[in-house]
Parts: sequence; structure tokens; C-alpha cells
Amino acid sequence: MLSYFLSKRFRESKRQLGFIGFLTRASTLGVMLGMAVLIIALSVINGFEEQLEQRLLSVVPQVSYQAPYDPIQSWQQKVDILEDQRGVVSATAEINLTAMVQYKGTLKATQLKGVVPHRHHAVSSIGEFIQGTQLPALKPGEVIIGKGIANKLNVAIGDNVQLLVANKHSDNPLAAPKRLTATVAGLIAMGGQVDQTLALVPLGALQETMGFREDQVTDLRAKVSDVFQAQHIATSAGRALPDLVYVSSWFRTQGGLYQDIQMVRTIVYLVVFLIIAVASFNIVSSMVMEVKEKRADIAILKTMGAQDSTIFSTFALQGVTYAGIGALLGTVIGIFIAINIPDIFKAWISMSDDNPLEGVYFIEYLPSKIIWTDIYISLLATFFMAVVASLYPAWQATKTDPAKVLGNG
Repeated sequence: MLSYFLSKRFRESKRQLGFIGFLTRASTLGVMLGMAVLIIALSVINGFEEQLEQRLLSVVPQVSYQAPYDPIQSWQQKVDILEDQRGVVSATAEINLTAMVQYKGTLKATQLKGVVPHRHHAVSSIGEFIQGTQLPALKPGEVIIGKGIANKLNVAIGDNVQLLVANKHSDNPLAAPKRLTATVAGLIAMGGQVDQTLALVPLGALQETMGFREDQVTDLRAKVSDVFQAQHIATSAGRALPDLVYVSSWFRTQGGLYQDIQMVRTIVYLVVFLIIAVASFNIVSSMVMEVKEKRADIAILKTMGAQDSTIFSTFALQGVTYAGIGALLGTVIGIFIAINIPDIFKAWISMSDDNPLEGVYFIEYLPSKIIWTDIYISLLATFFMAVVASLYPAWQATKTDPAKVLGNG
């Protein structure tokens, strides 16, 4: 209690000390800004990770099995086999081709998927982002394309486009591509690369175009119970298939993005904690100067019977308080900005008419998700650094010799 009272009196008196007070306020401000930046950055990274899992990984194939040469036969039976495997929630069949979409002489490359309209929702949530005709109602002669493709070709719902598919089974390598005329029935407005590349048609339309039978497809696709165990589940479930297939998971197609997010998280932790550490240890400078300034007061306290432990805890409490004030203020500011950063980003791009995320990432806005564990860890780490930074000045204060100080006075 005495240490707290003395610490408070010293803080109040130090406000009158020009340079020392300025140095202390600057250190506290550094801790505050560091904490705010850390919370904001981690919230944005957590938001991207959440959107990766709930948005992108719900649309792209989590697990896929691709025929290397000839089409997969009797796909209905293979789907049943996959759905019986542990970790597989549902499965369906697809035909995946690289194609060109042509409209009035303009071409755009696309990933053309032939899907089973009434089953595709079981493995993909792409239907949540479709404008116009929904996937279960997609008919032969219709196509759903990404909004980015539509913008590139200046196509609207109801327009007829040509889908050009390479004729791989022709003996002539220069054979003309196969053509499929389709009416644009819907647009995929998810954001990111999916809008720029994806086109969906009924499975039967591509089977007819490629000369496949009704039970032949190029790919089997599965949704799993745990996306972060997708590669293990893919390998385990793939052993049950009698066909020779390439086994793949989202780790191959999107794993780099996930690793980038984790790497950025590590870098943010390291860099911002170093900033906070520098700010915390700047408190050492101000406290060392304060100890020298308060030598007479310390000497008087010692002559009045104050123990070294009281002096030590008084100045240690000083350093922790300075860092604590900065950390708590930074936490409040960081949480406030993190909660509102999607709206702040939206307002900013509305004024600049330039979205740096458009067409680059899988989302075109700035997400945010606060994980309280991150905040607790950050606060604990900041207080720990403040305690460590306060040890030396507090120890120096206990070494004050009253006889020398008061004698020289």
C-alpha cells in the first residue's frame, strides 16, 4: 500500500519534470501504438483466415480425384464409395476442362466445370454467390459464369456465348476446338479469382460435347469434415477407389495462400512485439533519470525507515504502470478500430474509387475477427516486458546511500 502511494506521488510530481515527463509519455505512447497496431493487424489476419476457411474453402474442391488418362467409369458407384469413407461428408462428380468463352469476337480463358446441378450444393457453397438462375435449376444449354468474365466480355444474363473446348481426342493436333453454345443464366459474384475464371454448365452438356457416356467423368470431388485434415482424408479415402487417379486437396491449390497468412501472422507478432519492447525499455531511460532526480527523496525515505523492498516495489510499480496505461489504452483503441475496420476500408475505397484487393485475393474487402486469446497474450507479454524493464532502475533506487546524498546536500 505504501509503495502504491509513493509511486502515485512520484508520478504526479514527475509531470512537472519537463524532459523526464516527455520521455515517459513518449514511451507510454509507443506501447499504446504498438498494442493498437498489433490488435488491428492480428484481427485482419484472423479475418482473412476465417474467410479462407468459410468462404474460399467452401467453394474450391477440398478433396478431388482426377483421372490421368481415360475418364472415370460408373461415377455414381465411386461417389457412394467415397461417401462411406471416414472424414468424407459428401461427394459428387465433375468434368473439369480448360476452355475459352467467346462473345462477339472477344475471348476469355476459363475453368469450365460440368456439374450435377442437384448435387453440387453438397460439396460447394458456390450457390450462395450466384445471381440469377440458381444452380439446381441450371438446364442444358445454359451456363453460369463469373462476374469478372462477364465484365471482361461485356456479357449480361440472357446473352448467348460460345464455349470453346480443346479437341483432345482428335488425331489431328490442329483440330478445331469443340463448340458449345450456351445462354448466360447466372453470374458468380464471390469476388477474387473465382469470379475471373469459373464457368459452370450441367454435367450432361459437357458429356455430350466431349463424347462421354452418362457414367463417365474426369473428376470426383469430396467435402470433408475437417478442412485442415483434407490431405490425410484424401489419401485415406482414395485407397478405397478401384481407379487409378491423381489425389489432390486444397493444400495443393490454395495451401500457399494459407501458409502466407500464417507467415504474415508470425512476422506481425515479431515486428510489433519488438516495437513494444523498444517502447517498454525506453521506460528504463526515464526511470533511471527519475531515480537520479529523486535521490534526495529516496534518501529521506530510507532515513525514515523505508526498507529496500519498499523502494524497489515503488519504482517497479512505476514502470509497470506506465506500460500498463499504454497497453490498456492501445487495447481499447485497437479493438475499436478492429471492429470498425471493414467499414473504414469500405469508406476509403468509396472515396478513392480504387480497391487494391479487387481481383487479387479471394475477397475484395478487409475482414476482421477479434480473438480474445491474442489480446490476452499480447497484454501478458507487454506487462512481462514492462516488469523486466523496470527491474534495473528499481534496483538502482535501492542502492541510494542516504549519507552520501544528504551529506553532499
